[in-house]
Amino acid sequence: MRFETKTIHGIRKGKKRELWGTNVNFASTFPVAEFGVTQEFEYSRVSAPTRNELEEILAALENGKYGYAFSSGMATTTSVFTMFKAGDHIILGQDIYGGTYRIVHDIYSKFGLEYTFVDTTDLDNIRNAIKENTKAIFIETPSNPLLDVTDMRGVVELAKEHNLITIADNTFMTPYLQKPLDFGIDIVIHSATKFLSGHHDLLAGVAITNDEGLAEKIKFSQVAAGALISPFDSWLLMRSLKTLKLRVEAAQRNAEKLIEFFQSHDAVDKIYYPTLDTNKGKKIHESQATGGGSVFSFTLKDDSKVKTFFESLNVALFAASLGGAETLVTHPSTITHAEMPDEEKEARGFTNSLIRIAVGFENIDDLIEDFKQALEK
Repeated sequence: MRFETKTIHGIRKGKKRELWGTNVNFASTFPVAEFGVTQEFEYSRVSAPTRNELEEILAALENGKYGYAFSSGMATTTSVFTMFKAGDHIILGQDIYGGTYRIVHDIYSKFGLEYTFVDTTDLDNIRNAIKENTKAIFIETPSNPLLDVTDMRGVVELAKEHNLITIADNTFMTPYLQKPLDFGIDIVIHSATKFLSGHHDLLAGVAITNDEGLAEKIKFSQVAAGALISPFDSWLLMRSLKTLKLRVEAAQRNAEKLIEFFQSHDAVDKIYYPTLDTNKGKKIHESQATGGGSVFSFTLKDDSKVKTFFESLNVALFAASLGGAETLVTHPSTITHAEMPDEEKEARGFTNSLIRIAVGFENIDDLIEDFKQALEK
């Protein structure tokens, strides 16, 4: 099945005619049919009907065999990282979501996990950071918030040379625009709160893999730690997936037109987007993704006007998330990456003048008019 058909019909089995998006089971426990015999559903933290259906369709969309749904994107990252132990070393991109930085720097470091942040757009930086105790490479491509591009094929080749696990956060692209497993990435994660949900009304995360051994470790953490998505949120997410292609395409069209407007405005200094000629990873991105997505960042020439800009928006909303119908504008330095030390933010380019826009699918003329008046103010 092609992508949009798969989002609607992808987990039907044989002649089964039920509409899977209408099925929701709230049970927390299930009667045991026969003493001493294990059954599929016994206790919902271990296995639950609605969550299982969600996990199956999410895995299918990423061309994966095993999918595991969690209560948030960070619950996913946290659970995946439980497969590492004290003394292990992980390499991560330096331009990375603030929550990922926080969980590694402030929490897992207390348990002896070692880490190094590098610019993963240059594979030599990754190669030079590999140590005897290195176990994994964690990337975002495009990255958050500078939309830098990492060569997934190159990362996989390097990882295989050193027997390392590769993990890719695919939140910005969604499986519609990019499928990291197809390039050999071991584990793909999403904050399903974003595009997969698409309506700013639930929290969720997912990890997907084709490796049975890694799947067992992720499943163990899911069951043991219990950071699970609820049956109702599973149902909401399955319903949302049916329109994923339509939503991603509409938002991407708006983003491309909005970027054209920003490029011509005197108040704008620099724009960050995967398929712009100014992005050194443009060709790599176009070789591993089918579009640039609907998130871009830009800097104002006068950073004293940042507050005025945010306060002047009437259609776009000042909020921290992305991937929904509404266009959201956020300030990485004080919102999504606020807990990074100032020197770390400056080193990564998360300046006060940097603004991230997650474009929705309002009428594009209304969006352009809104940003025009805000920039002029």
